Amino acid sequence: MRLKLMITAGCVLLPGLLGFTGAGAAAAANLPASPTPSPTTSPTPTQSPTATPTAAPDENNDPPNEATVAERSVTVMASTNFQLPFPCGQVWTGKNTGSSAHRAYEIDFNRGSTADADRGDTVVAAAAGTVVISSHQGSLNGFGNLVKIDHGGGWTTFYAHLTNRAVSAGAHVAQGQKIGTVGNTSRPGNNISPHLHYEVRQGAGYPGNIRKAVFNGSTFNYTAGVQTLTSNNKCGGGGGGGGTNPHTAQSVCGSGYKVVDSAALGTAGTVYLLFNAANGNNCVATIKKSSLGKPTATSAYLEVQGKTRITDTGSFDYFAGPVRASAPGKCVKWGGKAGSDAYNSPFEHCGS
Repeated sequence: MRLKLMITAGCVLLPGLLGFTGAGAAAAANLPASPTPSPTTSPTPTQSPTATPTAAPDENNDPPNEATVAERSVTVMASTNFQLPFPCGQVWTGKNTGSSAHRAYEIDFNRGSTADADRGDTVVAAAAGTVVISSHQGSLNGFGNLVKIDHGGGWTTFYAHLTNRAVSAGAHVAQGQKIGTVGNTSRPGNNISPHLHYEVRQGAGYPGNIRKAVFNGSTFNYTAGVQTLTSNNKCGGGGGGGGTNPHTAQSVCGSGYKVVDSAALGTAGTVYLLFNAANGNNCVATIKKSSLGKPTATSAYLEVQGKTRITDTGSFDYFAGPVRASAPGKCVKWGGKAGSDAYNSPFEHCGS
């Protein structure tokens, strides 16, 4: 576990400090696009801050997003679905105290016994989502090399001070996928020791939108301010293409839809037919089971008898669809494809 003095120095963002020699200080910053507003939702009871923190007058720690998020790319996560941002089985010590940069529930992570022991260690996505920032923040703030991931529902995670970034803005990442390495990059003049600065945010309004971090269903021990944790991130599932698809047919088609039929597409996925009794619509979605987070050929279609077939096809990370249509008194054909496996139904489910 890192000495308290070293962690205290680890995340100081105050201007005017001299002697910065971080490995990524010369990295070119990507020019950010206009900010994309995040939806604001009410935090869960275990996530609500006990007090509303305030930002320092010179802080700009809510940088604008560099990529927009398509609806199909967002993984709407429950706050309890996040894992430690390190590979399976690794043991890391997190500290919430001892840094003048912290405004609420941020955590600094280390695991080595010397100041530079953690430099270059792998950092992975705490949950699946879309990268909306991947750049060196330069003099904008103290984040240095920053990766920000949008998980849907207003939830985002921040991974700061990275030596290097392994993903680009706009990329879709799976839980457990490598996104960079631990480092000590920051603003010019900020001489910090290597560590990972990690944040969970929900909605807008820094720093009041910083939430308590939850790993494997358990909230970090903010009472003690320090906790040693073992990562369960993608244990047994593999990162970057393995594991469990965070989407379901119901979440893709939307509220009110119930599965009425399904067909396996080998080991590559499953195609589902759903029906919404409230509005009378059918819906088809193909949910991938392999190559998760990687664009592969996937499709879903729905054909109402006597009408033109509706198809969603392309190289998708997690699913194809939703394809919706009303078929009062009519039969439907439905099906889809994932990888090399396909399913095509006859006209059936008549009258839905």
